[in-house]
Amino acid sequence: HLKKKSMESTKIAIDVGFRHIDCSHFYQNEEEVGQAIRSKIEDGTVKREDIFYTSKLWSTSHRPELVRPSLESSLRKLNLDYVDLYLIHFPVSLKAMEKCKDAGLAKSIGVSNFNRRLLEMILNKPGLKYKPVCNQVECHPYLNQNKLLDYCKMNDIVLVAYDPVLCAMAKKYKRTPALIALRYQLQRGIVVLAKSFNEEHIRENMQVFDFQLASDHMKILDGLDRNLRYFPAD
Repeated sequence: HLKKKSMESTKIAIDVGFRHIDCSHFYQNEEEVGQAIRSKIEDGTVKREDIFYTSKLWSTSHRPELVRPSLESSLRKLNLDYVDLYLIHFPVSLKAMEKCKDAGLAKSIGVSNFNRRLLEMILNKPGLKYKPVCNQVECHPYLNQNKLLDYCKMNDIVLVAYDPVLCAMAKKYKRTPALIALRYQLQRGIVVLAKSFNEEHIRENMQVFDFQLASDHMKILDGLDRNLRYFPAD
């Protein structure tokens, strides 16, 4: 049932204008998501180059010799020739990831749940061929990651927020609290991953581009930071 929902939700998301699709072997729905993308390419809604597809190397496949086979397995399930972005959770896999990029299987390489120390380790690695284009981390008004964001900006690494978590402000803007949280991240220069199986919510999420938060409201949201992490990753 959930797999079918994944296919339908992906089709709806593409129909309403979403172009960044984030998936993983771990979610066990790559075939369904791939079918949805293919169907939208075939019916002329999008071309392959319109879609930005992100996948992640699962934690059991980080040994260098397992990296490429893992990506090729995902591509077979997706029925795609390449992913636009491939993420790793541990620095040990970087060299093998660079080979995947050289082979045209991944357009870009990124990292997930890296703190500053891990980023510095990679950026200072002798013989680094491709630096990560992004760092996908938990980030929301209660964990705004300002120091990490500043470091990433300084090194041209995009911060991508997963699971972004307000009611007076939502009322003022005539938007949902979820949209306020999403907009807050966008205005900070962070790419946000919005997740939903609900058609109404998927359509609603696209409204994030229809309004802007005033600077004083951004400061109020900045003040919510409690260094509160819902997903322990370090």
